Amino acid sequence: MKPIKDSSIKAQYLNGYPEALLKQVEHLLASKQSSKWLLNKYPRPHNIGDLYEYAIALKNQNMRSSSPISKVIYDDKIHAIKNALGTHSYVSRKQGSKLKAKNEIRIAALFRNLPEPFLKMIVVHELAHLKEKEHSKAFYKLCCYMEAEYHQLEFDLRVYLNHRDHFGDLWKD
Repeated sequence: MKPIKDSSIKAQYLNGYPEALLKQVEHLLASKQSSKWLLNKYPRPHNIGDLYEYAIALKNQNMRSSSPISKVIYDDKIHAIKNALGTHSYVSRKQGSKLKAKNEIRIAALFRNLPEPFLKMIVVHELAHLKEKEHSKAFYKLCCYMEAEYHQLEFDLRVYLNHRDHFGDLWKD
């Protein structure tokens, strides 16, 4: 692979990946081939209508005995820049003399227009937090159980986030 001529393009969402892989992604971005590569792998955005039903179906398929989820929504306030693509939270509410805790999942709004594999990857990630709170080995094992291509999808999404920062969105309404 040829060295990058434009050193201003950095793959910022790929910290921790091997240097050789970073160079390949930076070359892909610098040569403006990232859109072709991404669109070849993921040609169109998803057409999932109800995010809650989608998440519940994944949960029921893989984690029937886990805690119920009360809400799954897109959130315009979550930004990749803040290092979050989704959140899982426990919302406590007082009902009479009892305190009820409910699980809520919020997915960054950018996933509204991304391909379904990326949406599935982030939903699987947040569902895994129902059983494993920390990003541990057991957590990632659960993610891979629910989505065998989890790590590849996470990598591809990180490539897309770099592409998006430099060239804008690929998939639009």
